[in-house]
Amino acid sequence: MTLVLDQHDPIQLGERLRTARSDAGMTQEEAAAALNLARTTLLAIEKGQRRVRNDELESFVRVYGVSVNALFRRSVVHVDLVPRFRAMPGTASDGSLAAAKLLNDLAAAEVELEKLTGRRLRKDYPAERPLSSGDLRDQAEDMAGEMRHRLGLGLAPIVDIVSLLEMELGVRVFIRPLAGKISGLFVFDEQIGACMLLNQLHPRERRAITAGHEFGHLLTARHEPDVVELGQRGRSRLEKFATLFALAFMMPAVVVRARFREYKQETGRFSARHLILMAHALHVSHEAMCRRLEDLKLLPEGTWEKLRSEGFSGKLRDEVLGDRRRDDELAVPSRLWMLASEAHRQDLMTEGQLAELLRMERTEIRRLLDTLESGDDHDLEAITLE
Repeated sequence: MTLVLDQHDPIQLGERLRTARSDAGMTQEEAAAALNLARTTLLAIEKGQRRVRNDELESFVRVYGVSVNALFRRSVVHVDLVPRFRAMPGTASDGSLAAAKLLNDLAAAEVELEKLTGRRLRKDYPAERPLSSGDLRDQAEDMAGEMRHRLGLGLAPIVDIVSLLEMELGVRVFIRPLAGKISGLFVFDEQIGACMLLNQLHPRERRAITAGHEFGHLLTARHEPDVVELGQRGRSRLEKFATLFALAFMMPAVVVRARFREYKQETGRFSARHLILMAHALHVSHEAMCRRLEDLKLLPEGTWEKLRSEGFSGKLRDEVLGDRRRDDELAVPSRLWMLASEAHRQDLMTEGQLAELLRMERTEIRRLLDTLESGDDHDLEAITLE
């Protein structure tokens, strides 16, 4: 340890210790007291004017909750998104702040991997367009149509909105288990761009609507952070718009009306079975599909609540579709997969370092790397087709 400390730039280490203290939410006074150091000593260490001793480094690691490995990585990126969530109107819950910290760490991890591998994110965000005083539904329908046209989607179902946002717009999207009723978070930073965190515990179809909701925030009020909770119907004008936009973007009105008419013509009525089939075809949840039909006045308002009270459940879905949801999804979207694999292939990071950076178990990292690297044995460009 002494050799490592002697060889490490004290200014760089001091800055990383200052960042770790900030991430831990501690003032210099609080940290100095917890470390049993004079505040002037801590200040000198953070400025690189005084080297850290072995026993002091152990205390820093314990008090700040950071690993030695993180402090001595070649490239460490500091991202400070959490204060924006703390500043949101109302009192942020512990679960929201924990999710904000996770989003902060994952965004920093992705930026760090980009710097290591030299693969910069290409951002192509639409211009921000604040809401007007007009009807929210009309604005949501119009903007959803414009975005579908911009992205070349036409009226086709959106199978994977996460990859769409990542690859076409350059939004940083992360998927991890979140506590409580949190469905997702959104925050925009001038330096690192738009970031989303979706709840892995929610079905893929529900996450799609959450992603669409946060997409609405990016379009209309990107500088305001957002937390979406399960069952939350828009309270503010902005939240109501984001919900309407998500429904319109994932389920174009012309497609929904046409399918609704087709199903009704089959039997003369629109049943729960038809709702399941339509939701499956458009890759959205049953609730989202039902609420879209309500918004378009094709079903009576309150239909979803009535369905739930009568025992509508996933069991009926399985009976109608004859399949079950996958529960073995990896928690890392495609772009982050590739960055992590590239860093590992170039020996820039070990499995253990990636596990710590991405807040994952080493077994998950191993599975991720095996999945990606298994295809490297086949050089497709070398294959001659006759």
